[in-house]
Amino acid sequence: MGLALEQAEKAYQLGEVPIGAILTLDGEVIASAHNMRETWHDATAHAEMIVIRQACEKLKRWRLTGSTLYVTIEPCPMCAGGLVMSRVDRLVYGSADYKAGAVESVFNVTQHQALNHSLQVTAGVRADECSAIMKQFFRMRRKSQPE
Repeated sequence: MGLALEQAEKAYQLGEVPIGAILTLDGEVIASAHNMRETWHDATAHAEMIVIRQACEKLKRWRLTGSTLYVTIEPCPMCAGGLVMSRVDRLVYGSADYKAGAVESVFNVTQHQALNHSLQVTAGVRADECSAIMKQFFRMRRKSQPE
């Protein structure tokens, strides 16, 4: 999770929502990324989606069986769906997202019975740190907004 937090800090420095993600396979980091929506002008440029794309490219396959994705904030519906569709085996996330979380908070995409794959989920890893960078980012953003 430390590496995912480093990615979140990079996003923060760019003015992106500070979410970072790392994908590992057999204990090796295969891909790492942070949100790039603002920079790339791409609604799908979430940290998790970028990591999935990077990993598929590197491994030359779309099935990421055996992999673990670490992300600082609970994935949204798009990202949770991407994790299921790419067959990631395990998800480890930091802080819950009570507005758009699609793993446990609002929806439960990763365990939905109708889908042909489910993930092992570990939540709350370094949650305070993961939440703190988000709170700091949005506090800063609100201060810079004209009233």
